[in-house]
Amino acid sequence: MHLRQWQSECVNRALEHFNDQHRHFICLATPGAGKTIMAAEVAAKLFEQDLIDFVLCFSPSINISQGIKHTFSKRLECRFDGVIGAIGCSYTYQSMLSFKEDFWQLLKQNRVLVVFDEIHHCSGGSLDDANAWGEEILLNIQNQAEYTLALTGTPWRSDQAPIALSRYTAPDNQIQCDYIYGLKEAVTDGVCRNPKIVLIDNDEISVTDEDNETKTFNSLGDLFKGSSVTHQSIIKNDVAIRHALTLATNKLDNIRIHNPNAAGLVVASSIDHAAYILNMLRNEYAQTVEIVTYKEENPSFKIHEFRNSTTNWIVSVGMISEGTDIPRLQVCCHLSRVKTELYFRQVLGRILRVNKATNQDAWLYTFAAPKLVEFANRIAEEIPDVPVVFRESETFMASVKQGGREIILASSPFQSECKVRLSTPTTNESHRSILAQLNNQDLTWEKSPSFEILGSFREKVVSTFNSPF
Repeated sequence: MHLRQWQSECVNRALEHFNDQHRHFICLATPGAGKTIMAAEVAAKLFEQDLIDFVLCFSPSINISQGIKHTFSKRLECRFDGVIGAIGCSYTYQSMLSFKEDFWQLLKQNRVLVVFDEIHHCSGGSLDDANAWGEEILLNIQNQAEYTLALTGTPWRSDQAPIALSRYTAPDNQIQCDYIYGLKEAVTDGVCRNPKIVLIDNDEISVTDEDNETKTFNSLGDLFKGSSVTHQSIIKNDVAIRHALTLATNKLDNIRIHNPNAAGLVVASSIDHAAYILNMLRNEYAQTVEIVTYKEENPSFKIHEFRNSTTNWIVSVGMISEGTDIPRLQVCCHLSRVKTELYFRQVLGRILRVNKATNQDAWLYTFAAPKLVEFANRIAEEIPDVPVVFRESETFMASVKQGGREIILASSPFQSECKVRLSTPTTNESHRSILAQLNNQDLTWEKSPSFEILGSFREKVVSTFNSPF
């Protein structure tokens, strides 16, 4: 397997790290750079040196887990499905919650390399600030695994909690990565596409409040600052949606002149929002389009089908945010209510992976909410100044009934997600469905004062790394 220069460097760095008696290695590499191939190579070298007996891989979703399984099986030339004769297996983080003690004995009785993809999903400098997945790592992996290899493209968490297995400097609490390969280097090396981020604004928005008083704002920034109109209200507004989709579909049509199978992604905010956009793309823009949400019977299969099709667009709610490898995606509309820097970069990462097509453009369209403008303007910073807080947290316990199972929830004001425990084992698919429902992805839209978009739209294109285009 031919490795890129950064992959070879990282493999050598990891092997040196392990040979120096260090057990935990963390790699920060920009989305689309090829972290999984690098990890498979590390595993292969450790097997060649007779330093490990088995490999376990964990990742955020079934779709990513299946991709890891394929890559490791191909590189190691062996089954990688956990059955007799296999030398490893790939699981989701969710599955850790249903493993019994006999599974974790594997790490105590064998020399195991554990690979974590997108490790930032797992929080926990200690049990006090750990989420459910981080807690499993602290209890069953941290001191039992022979080696761990943690991968991330965004090494921080929106809830300010420390990432499991990570080291932080004192007193500023900056994460210490053992190898860093940034987007700027990846673009220079031709490993990733150079993204163009289009920030959509408007110069006349009229707002009528409850007292029937009208105010006019000449930008989205002023609108959000001077009224109670929300970002959510803009991304569900017919006029705004149509303008964003017009820009994006025109761009994709131009790219498909040279790349006939190029595709676009719309990141929607809810299932209803996604269905509305799907109908608009299909009926008003005459685009071929698919939709994938957690309510689909087999979302992973639909993603796989789209990856190998020539369908123009896929509309997603939280299913194609990170780690999903669809190189033909070159245009994205970020129409999600989520406005964190972590999520923004993960969405951008979906259009960065290069392929063999003639045109390697990558365009992301979003509205000029102040936070998104800020994130776009500092996309070149590999580790933004995101605070990390180490502290004890008071835990609250509750239980709910779901499909005959009792679900034990533990959460705290410090954490952004619940720790979930099931009183009886469950499959990955049903567990994911339960989590999705608990996360309440179909929250109703916030109420907002009446407003009209009357002015002309304008776009600012953020030039990343001073590239001409």
